[in-house]
Amino acid sequence: MNGRVLIAGFATRHVAQSAFHAGYEVCTVDHFCDQDLAWYTKDREKFDDVADIPDAIDRICRRQKFDYFVPTSGAEMLPSSIGRLGTGPKAISRFMDKLETQRFFESIDVPVPRILPDGEYPAMVKPRGGAGGWRNAVISSSDAMAAWKELYGNVPHICQEVVEGTPASTCCIATGSQAMAIATNEQILRGGSGESAYGFSGSVTPSSHPAAAEMLALAGWIAAESRCVGTIGIDFVLGNNGPVAIEVNPRFQGTVDTVEMATGVNLFSLHLGACEGMLPPHPPATSQVACRTILFADRDMTVNADLSHLKGIVADIPWPGTSLEEEQAIVSVYGWGPDRDSAMALLDKHITTVRQYMR
Repeated sequence: MNGRVLIAGFATRHVAQSAFHAGYEVCTVDHFCDQDLAWYTKDREKFDDVADIPDAIDRICRRQKFDYFVPTSGAEMLPSSIGRLGTGPKAISRFMDKLETQRFFESIDVPVPRILPDGEYPAMVKPRGGAGGWRNAVISSSDAMAAWKELYGNVPHICQEVVEGTPASTCCIATGSQAMAIATNEQILRGGSGESAYGFSGSVTPSSHPAAAEMLALAGWIAAESRCVGTIGIDFVLGNNGPVAIEVNPRFQGTVDTVEMATGVNLFSLHLGACEGMLPPHPPATSQVACRTILFADRDMTVNADLSHLKGIVADIPWPGTSLEEEQAIVSVYGWGPDRDSAMALLDKHITTVRQYMR
């Protein structure tokens, strides 16, 4: 065993699974505490609201001693007396603010959506804080802008030009001064018209877009300039004029599963190596296309079936009897194959299998 690590954040299963397979004893602070999280962890502490994370960390730290602390989404800015693996809170704060991220991209001459003046539409409106695309919206008029502000309490936000193209990302490993881009991903978004329309709901690794190679090279440059440490993600839109940078995610990303499935690497091991100043000798090759999508509840429901027997094609498995509200995440489903079409066809087959238990 390589040591005991505490992983904290809104959703931690993907990181806990990677750390477990890297040979670490894992404990987590997690909002969901799904069934399969228990397979990879020694101890868990559940919380309801992100504001409750510090108290949950205190509780688990009274029961366990840790060698390392790895924050994920929702816990990035928390200080810790445990040895931190990853980018520190001061550096992270720059990329938790979308306006500061915009300024960073502009300072290193990276293509980025233009910031629009008040009253210019259509505009992609984003809260300056937050993650996962939550509350992002394309606004087409002053009345719609006023409604968005009223709905969300006029939170600090930015308005960018709308960039048409394919949502994508690159997984990178960084030491704080050097970096390597190791995988490209097509991002699957929720869609629809609600506050989660631009929310992350899955990935396909590697990206098959013609601009993927250009994105990979650009992401490596961005990651090195970011001064981040460990595994980080760079989000893009791949359009007719090439990649346009959108965000920097200075933490483990939701693409961990598909990156590991497609390349065979262990991201937690690469993350630890980068935190110690070491990069892989070369980017990993992909041996297959891997995809993951999250199924969301189309109504208020209770998952009565035990889905654990579907291990291998699903993850983030709810406990039998879990009650879910409409729009809440139910379970993740996987597909894989020698090419994108084959992987997506298998994903659809697996989704059909899983939905039999959702009636």
